[in-house]
Order: sequence, then structure tokens, then C-alpha cells
Amino acid sequence: MTELLYLAAAVLFIFGLKQLSGPRTARRGNVLAAGGMLLAVVVTLVDAAIVTWGTIIAGLATGTVIGAVLAARIQMTAMPQLVAAFNGFGGAASALVALAELERFDAVFAEETGVTVALSLLIGTVTFSGSFVAFAKLQGLVPGRPLLFPGAQVINATLGAGAVALGTWAVLADAAPAYWSIVAVAFVLGILGVTPIGGADMPVVISLLNSLSGVAAAMAGFVIGNSALIIGGALVGAAGFILTVLMGQAMNRSLANVLFSGFGTEGGPAVATGDKPVNRATPEDVAIAVGYASRVIIVPGYGLAVAQAQHAARDLANALEARGVTVEYAIHPVAGRMPGHMNVLLAEADVSYDLLLDLDQSNPRFPQTDVALIVGANDVVNPSARDDTTSPIYGMPILEVDRARNVVVVKRSLSPGFAGIDNPLFYLENTMMLFADAKAALESVLGALGDV
Repeated sequence: MTELLYLAAAVLFIFGLKQLSGPRTARRGNVLAAGGMLLAVVVTLVDAAIVTWGTIIAGLATGTVIGAVLAARIQMTAMPQLVAAFNGFGGAASALVALAELERFDAVFAEETGVTVALSLLIGTVTFSGSFVAFAKLQGLVPGRPLLFPGAQVINATLGAGAVALGTWAVLADAAPAYWSIVAVAFVLGILGVTPIGGADMPVVISLLNSLSGVAAAMAGFVIGNSALIIGGALVGAAGFILTVLMGQAMNRSLANVLFSGFGTEGGPAVATGDKPVNRATPEDVAIAVGYASRVIIVPGYGLAVAQAQHAARDLANALEARGVTVEYAIHPVAGRMPGHMNVLLAEADVSYDLLLDLDQSNPRFPQTDVALIVGANDVVNPSARDDTTSPIYGMPILEVDRARNVVVVKRSLSPGFAGIDNPLFYLENTMMLFADAKAALESVLGALGDV
């Protein structure tokens, strides 16, 4: 019966993961996968006969309360931080399982089990410390820019080699101190590995850490011989790695480049607005442009998330639709600070899934678009990625907003984006620059629309 219930949990994991592939079914997929995990946890505790039903119910109640409070209190703009913390706790849980087995058997393992214990400790601890560095960057507790120091790659390589050597010693010699040393080295490696990565590379980092948390869970499953944990961890590991690859492709960068290049100068100095002529716009100018358009495509970026302007964008879109304007949203895969960040924010504002266009859907529509309204995006709409072979972002797939008849950019200043380069889009004849906070700007445009 235990194995059959584990099989049922695995089926729920697989169906849940499949449903997560589309926005319409994602909520149901989340419920299915969570139900599978609930089933697996309860079956494990009952089968092991190590706790009473009262303890199980108390644990479920405690976890439910904590989850409900988090869901109610965490703003959607802080979702990347929450995901990073979840990844960290997942890695820590896997490492703790391995440590518990280490204490129970005093490091006397079969060789295969010793390998999985060492891997669970290494991957789980790296995931834990690395995820909370990512959390600190996203939360603004440490600078979001790449924090580089001399010899960083050499130090990290040495720590990685040291962890492998300690793991080999632990397995071959049944040495408990070596296993504990892996934890210490992996903790430092996780911190130093994520510190040099800029905040705008967090979509790739978060998906990679998510993958690592799954691999660590699978290793913990091998340690304790739990098939549901092995299957669930393998699914998370594989899905997370595929997503990591897709995020890298969306930036035309390899995983190695993201992890080791220290790319970008996020938060760099602003470019003086007087250096090049721009077409400054007022809210009234933008209201006229969008109010008399037939099709408007809104392009959200991290600036929209920071300003919490998703509701203002929806309100403006609703007002335009009431005037007969077709309004859609173009979503770049790496816009924001986690995979799907813009989709999540717009879903919170009750924007219909049908209006969210991906890169391949958006670009063919821009030539037939009257106004492309850019809200807080920069590098993902920079035509240098398409036209300038000397640009650091050359080859990165972009939203080709410059092909629209008119472009409106809502931005605080002409400061460069994460890549630290200027954006020629800002100086085109058909581009209007509305310098303001995203939320305030959209609300002002909405107010002016009533007079158009």
C-alpha cells in the first residue's frame, strides 16, 4: 500500500508539473503537485511509525498557518524573494536529512549511500546559502550589482575541488568529520558563487537554484530509500534545469557566462539627458497617442514591478478598451527578477491570460501596432541587440518595439539598464520619453485620457 500511494504521489507530481506549463492550468497544477507532496509526507510518517497522528495533524496545521500568513502578507512584487527563500529551505531540508542519517549511522554507510549523503550535503548546502544571497540581493539587503573581488574564480574552483576531495575522503574512510567539513565548504561556496552575479541575472540564478534544490532532494531520497522523494526531486531538478537553459537563451548567454562573468553594471551612473536630443512627452501627449490608436501593446519591465504599477497599467488598458482600442501585453522571458515575474504581476491585476503575448507572438504584431508603451523596460527592447555587432548584448532576442509606428517609454531617467549601455530606442524620431515613476505616469495618462 505504501508503494502504491508513493506511485499515486508521483503521478500527481507529473500531472501537476504538466499543468504548470500554461497560465490557465497553472493554479490547478500547483494544487495537484502540492496534494502529491502532502500524500507522500503523510505516508512516509505513518509508514515509519515514528510519530503519532496527533503530531502529524499538528504539523500540518502549523505549516498551513505559516503558508497562509505568507500568502496574505507577501506582495506580488516580492515574489522573487519568496521563491529564493523556498529554494533555500528546500536545499537546507535535504542537507538536514543527510545529516540526520549521518548521526544515526555514525558515518558507516555502504559506498553508494555515502556518495548520495555527500552529494546531498554539498548540493543542499550550496543551494541554501546561495539562495539566501539571492534573497538578500533581491530584497536590497546587499547591493544588487555584481560584487567582484580579485581571484574569485580561483577561490571558488579551489572550494569546489576541496568539497569533492572531502566527499571522496568521507566515502572511502567512513569519516564523519569529512561529511561535516563538506557542509562548511559548501556553505561558503554558495555565498561566493552567487555574490558576483548581478541582480538582473536573478531569473537564471533562481531557476538554477530551484533545479539544485530538486537534485538535492533526489539525493536525500536515495539516502533514506524514499521513491517519492527521488521522483519529486528529479522532476524539479530536470524542470528547473530546462528553465535555466531557456532563460539563458532568452539573454543569448551561456550559463557559464551568467555564473562567472560578473556581467552588467546595474545601478550604474545615469546618462545625462542633454547628451542627445529626446522627444520629451507629457501625460497629455501620451493620452492623445494611445487614445486615438487602434492597437496598443504594453511592454512591462522591472520598473513596473518596483513601482507596483500593474494595477495602473490594467486600469489604463481597460479605459482604452472602452474606447475601442485593442490592448495587449508583450512579455519578454527575462523581464523582472524571476521566470514569469511579469506574468505573475499582471495576473494579480486580473489581466486576461489571452492578452499576454510571448516574444514570438509579439514581434510580428509590432509593425501593425500604433503605440508600443514601454513601462520600466530597457535592455529587452534595446535595438542594439539586433543591429550593433559590437554591443555586449548583440544577439539577445528582444521585443522589437522600434518597429511600431510610435513608441512611448515610461522611465525615471535615461540611465542605462543592467547591461550598462545606452539604448538607441530612446532617441528615435518616433519615440516619446515620459520621465516619471511608472505608477504615477500611468495614472496621469489615465486622468488625461478623459479629456481626449
